[in-house]
Amino acid sequence: MSMLTYKCKECLHWSIKRREQLVIVALLSMSYTSVKRISECLIKPLHDLSPEAKQPLHLTPLELFALNVNYSQKGLLFPKPPPSENQDFSITAYLDDLRYSLSATLDHFYLLASRLATKIEENPPSYVIYLDCKNSPGVKFIYATVDATISDILQPGDVPVVVRSFFDLNNAISYDGHTLPLLSIQVTELVDGIFIGGSINHVLADAASFWHFMGAWSEIFKSKEKSFVSISRPPVLKRWVLPGYDPVISLPYTHHDQFIERFEGPPLVERFFHFSSASVSKLKAKANSECNTNKISSLQAVIALLWRCITRARRLSDDDETSSSLMVGNRRRMTPPLSNDYFGNPVGMVGGTATVRELMTNGLGWAAFRLYEAVINYNDTIVKENIESWIKKPFIFKRSQMINKNIILVLSSPRLDMYGCEFGLGKALAVRSGWMNKDDGTINLYPGREGGGSMDVEVCFTSSQTMMNLDSDEEFMDALKIE
Repeated sequence: MSMLTYKCKECLHWSIKRREQLVIVALLSMSYTSVKRISECLIKPLHDLSPEAKQPLHLTPLELFALNVNYSQKGLLFPKPPPSENQDFSITAYLDDLRYSLSATLDHFYLLASRLATKIEENPPSYVIYLDCKNSPGVKFIYATVDATISDILQPGDVPVVVRSFFDLNNAISYDGHTLPLLSIQVTELVDGIFIGGSINHVLADAASFWHFMGAWSEIFKSKEKSFVSISRPPVLKRWVLPGYDPVISLPYTHHDQFIERFEGPPLVERFFHFSSASVSKLKAKANSECNTNKISSLQAVIALLWRCITRARRLSDDDETSSSLMVGNRRRMTPPLSNDYFGNPVGMVGGTATVRELMTNGLGWAAFRLYEAVINYNDTIVKENIESWIKKPFIFKRSQMINKNIILVLSSPRLDMYGCEFGLGKALAVRSGWMNKDDGTINLYPGREGGGSMDVEVCFTSSQTMMNLDSDEEFMDALKIE
């Protein structure tokens, strides 16, 4: 047997960790047949666009900032109607209904059928990326099958790798919307279920906008109307512009190679944890009691628990600095506030930092109150100052510059109405996500299926050992046990 010589402990550690990652991926992949694509097409709006709808839509600073961000991938798992209840169910007819209702939905969300475009001028120098609504090839629609059951997806402790194949446009970044669809829908038929997954360009939509679209599509699907269908929440498509500034933003580049980055994330192990409404309520009460306040929210209490327990699971040193970052919406934080129906990507990032010793010594309430302060101090003034600063010196986010092994990054929100999207199959069994925009310590939050303030938490690590440590953390497990 040959021996490898490592020049430092870090190299040895990296080699062991990398082998562990590859073993994880191999083990998770072995048990599943591949997803087979049966058909695909492009879906356009049901009716012709008005002249106004064909006008260029200029992107905001928060949207241009995200050109290197991968497409967002979220979807719903439904049971097939059992033969005893619906002997007339036909997957062919069901797909036809989905395609038609999707086309009708695009009458309202027509920008999803378009593509990005770049206009470059030399005198004076100008580099403008915008949404070309006249170029409207459509939304991609895929039908696929897989020889797997609902229990194959939901029963394993860790999320099976096959779930990643339930989504299209893996590895695509938002800039690719120049040539790729801005939205791709993949309907995957399981043995006893149907998964409807969406991959949406992150320049165009945050999580709130994606689920807004899905809700509208579900609403139109259920209406069975065959003409223009009104919806309860028409999207606000007009872009918000910082007062006093030109809506047309020229980036300081001459070629996309100067700012494009394609970052390949590490292999991950992903697991879901369920917090009952009673558990969430108890955590909120505990956090507020420890700080003698009533200001800490349920969300802040749960994230504080995750921050503490994940930090412990990582086995960090007491003097290491750790941080918890939260993606937050700007709509209601601005003055005047944006409509909840504003369709775009108006998001920001807030968070707290602490040494491991501070986080462990001071308790749940202390951590939760730091998050409360970060959120409450993120207001209209901060949002507009950040946007103005970016306009004066534009730059494009690069994920490689944000890597921090001691961070937890919280995405999505349990306050979004995901289970209201039914598509004729009743309430979904579960929400699942693809593998884009994830790294060690990434957390996605979803509402619990039973409602009532319950939450499902998706946790991602590069190390299976860290996941095992979290799964045996006493504080974490005690919170999960509360029914």
